[in-house]
Amino acid sequence: MFRNQYDTDVTTWSPAGRLFQVEYAMEAVKQGSAAIGLRSKTHVVLGCVNKANSELSSHQKKIFKVDDHIGVAIAGLTADGRVLSRYMRNECINYSFTYESPLPVGRLVVQLADKAQVLNLILAVKLLFVCDRTSQYNTGNGLCHKKDNLKRITQYGLCIVDVIAHVVSVTELNVIVKSRGYLHIILVCTQRSWKRPYGVGLLVAGLDESGAHLYYNCPSGNYFEYQAFAIGSRSQAAKTYLERRFENFTDSSRDDLVKDAITAIRETLQGETLKSSICTIAVVGVGEPFHVLDQGTVQQIIDTFETAAEQEDPATEPDAATGQEAAAEQGTAADQGGSTDEGAAPMDI
Repeated sequence: MFRNQYDTDVTTWSPAGRLFQVEYAMEAVKQGSAAIGLRSKTHVVLGCVNKANSELSSHQKKIFKVDDHIGVAIAGLTADGRVLSRYMRNECINYSFTYESPLPVGRLVVQLADKAQVLNLILAVKLLFVCDRTSQYNTGNGLCHKKDNLKRITQYGLCIVDVIAHVVSVTELNVIVKSRGYLHIILVCTQRSWKRPYGVGLLVAGLDESGAHLYYNCPSGNYFEYQAFAIGSRSQAAKTYLERRFENFTDSSRDDLVKDAITAIRETLQGETLKSSICTIAVVGVGEPFHVLDQGTVQQIIDTFETAAEQEDPATEPDAATGQEAAAEQGTAADQGGSTDEGAAPMDI
């Protein structure tokens, strides 16, 4: 996938109308651990594969709780997934504080897609001081040095000095700062050569007034709603299983969705033993806030699968034994018939 002429930065278009840096980010999602999601009318189930890089290390967390009614499963760069999940959590908190109601899932997904594509991080910062364009600022409580006064710039109690340091210098701040004004900071991700797309795909599961929802957010900024979907490495096997079963998901119960999720995860392992230690299952639904199932519950479901498989094997073994006995009897009869034919005279025609 090396295209040295048009993949030097994210703002360079190829003659075919492609942004290779965005495609590389989408390829990072394919290389990540598998994550699956499926929904019914009342519940949404997320599942993912947790594999540690070494037997001596722990695995990376792949499922994050955003709010009581929303959660995400990620595939790709885990660090980017943590950043985006924190952003989603802040958006839910701000919306709930302002409107005293949960943030609709579709609106959050649109905001997340905008952030992934254009990263519209617009901060309206209320300035609580007067700039006199000197080496010092008048804060009303006396004169303070620039370095000390920068720490006073807050928005709802959150310091944004780090953001300002990446956008403007202290001398430039003297020019753009206005008394009782707002400082608008716009960071554009895929439209600036020094930025990069997020290398993570997110399956957003949520429940609102319109019902249960499952969305997939792509690093390109596109988003789609699915009945069931799988992302990550070896996800095609899980997609095949989900495509065969998705028509039954709408009326499925919560326990059936969990079983189908575990089965889809097992399809991505390609012969490896499925254990509760290498997979995570999360559920959100009507009367059930988003939460991750404990390993004991998941292991019980896996053991149920194994027990059912063991019960089916003995049922098929007698049939196979009967077939072998019948074949042996036929072989014996053929041998006996062959010996009598050799001693007898050939039949007249």
